[in-house]
Amino acid sequence: MTTTPAARAALLLLADGRFPAGGHAHSGGAEAAVADGRVRDAATLADFCRGRLHTTGLVAAALAAAATFGLDPLVLDAAADARTPSPALRTTSRKLGRQLLRAARAAWPAPALDQLAAARPRGAHQPVVLGVTARAAGLLPQDAAHVAAYESVSGPATAAVRLLSLDPFHAAAVLARLAPCVDEAAAAAALAAERALAEGPDVLPAASAPLLDLAAQDHAAWPVRLFAS
Repeated sequence: MTTTPAARAALLLLADGRFPAGGHAHSGGAEAAVADGRVRDAATLADFCRGRLHTTGLVAAALAAAATFGLDPLVLDAAADARTPSPALRTTSRKLGRQLLRAARAAWPAPALDQLAAARPRGAHQPVVLGVTARAAGLLPQDAAHVAAYESVSGPATAAVRLLSLDPFHAAAVLARLAPCVDEAAAAAALAAERALAEGPDVLPAASAPLLDLAAQDHAAWPVRLFAS
């Protein structure tokens, strides 16, 4: 199956950093990585983004695809909680989910979005909201997986432009070279989500990124920071 022409604009809108879902205020761990010296230039940014894609990005993409398939979003929300050991990152994910849900309900009104908002007034995890939103917008599970996978690398790349005064052309080149990896991660996530239809959410990826978790906890305690996370 492929995305219908009518839904392609919705896919572009969801992936657009200007969509008012709150992602622009978050660095995806890049701010802490820059402070630690792990991200210094375009080459180290690419390494950071690749690692994030294959861990937290893959997990988010699979959760989003599973929600688009129609798995119970509250079950998936619990699965997301179990896959997010850092309290700071759990809080961030729910804040982003709440903001995305507000935007989604304005853009693509649907009973499923209203029900999720009522069930999780403090916010469901962002990838789960993304999947429910994608379903409401007429997108396919692999579309939602692509958006989540792309967000996992585009957020840090955009943040690095501000944090390092990195040439925006170089940041764009990093994303362009990662595009095949994003495609592969989205495809793998969608396959895992399809398995979860029959076998349950335990088969969804649970790749860990301990350094991201530890850095997120430290970053949350900084008295002054440029990004919320």
